[in-house]
Amino acid sequence: MISKFFKLPTTFGSLAVAAVAAVTLTASPAADAQVTRLGFSGGPDGGTFQYFSNGIATHLSRAVPNTQVSNMVSAGSVENLRRVNSRDADFGIVYSGDLYLGMNGRLTNDTNKYRNVHVIAHLYGAPGHLIVREDSGITDVAQLAGKQVAVGPAGSGAAASAQRFFESIGLWDKIKPSFIGYSQGASALGDNQIDALWVFAGFPNASVIQAATSNKVRLLQVWDAAQKGTLPQDHPYYAKVTIPAGTYPGVDYDVHSISDSALWVAGRHLSADDVYKYTSEIYSAEGMKFMHSVSKAAASMTVENALLGVVTPVHAGAAKFWEEKGLKLEASHKP
Repeated sequence: MISKFFKLPTTFGSLAVAAVAAVTLTASPAADAQVTRLGFSGGPDGGTFQYFSNGIATHLSRAVPNTQVSNMVSAGSVENLRRVNSRDADFGIVYSGDLYLGMNGRLTNDTNKYRNVHVIAHLYGAPGHLIVREDSGITDVAQLAGKQVAVGPAGSGAAASAQRFFESIGLWDKIKPSFIGYSQGASALGDNQIDALWVFAGFPNASVIQAATSNKVRLLQVWDAAQKGTLPQDHPYYAKVTIPAGTYPGVDYDVHSISDSALWVAGRHLSADDVYKYTSEIYSAEGMKFMHSVSKAAASMTVENALLGVVTPVHAGAAKFWEEKGLKLEASHKP
């Protein structure tokens, strides 16, 4: 409309067009077209997931030329699974259990099969602690039949893991579950209001320390009990973990338990070459040093642990890297 009433002088118009063309020609090759932009779906602010996702995103953005990885706040594991599957995110952190169940259409109230999400590496594990008072006389998990067991808040990951474990050994219908938090459970154990406390978290855990400091406690051998039931078949993503002697006051023996792995995952849409490059960078000496500065839990990010608890497909780029490092991929690791 303006051109009907106002017309730039021919000379000025020509110069303007030439200037725009010159800027376009000089700016385009060096600008956005050369930058790879990726999204990393982490977890709630202040949570462990968010520390890891922000750490990986920050290091890749600094270390890989022309790559910008943005950290995304998320509700956690299942949301990350859905985002990466739908390409709303390129990377995420997902529990091995959620990934396994999601790929097989077995998530709670969700029969969708999330098969576009492949594993890069194990980040850290969350083991199950099953604590009783030393003076209770309970030395074996089977003795908890008829007992009051605190399993974590209703709807929590801890309560879900407790139900899976106790169901697998035929005890879920025989125990009396109390759906309370860890700190409250530690106090209740000390006051003899419950018989056992289930804590599903990294070690050392503050609530377990609280329980062990207030009273002499015993940690039961969860892994040994699990092998007598159906957990290895029904939930193969649970890995064996050892809580070393001396981790908790008065517990001077190794405790063998089950652990769910927090996994760094990528969308299948990312190229093998790129994922190989990203994995190599994070697991370089510089990358590991940076991740260890981000979280103490990153101590478990080793080549030896890279596939710990992984029972679903590994991304082709990561698979190449791990095989070069001497790791053997199982049949379940291949798409």
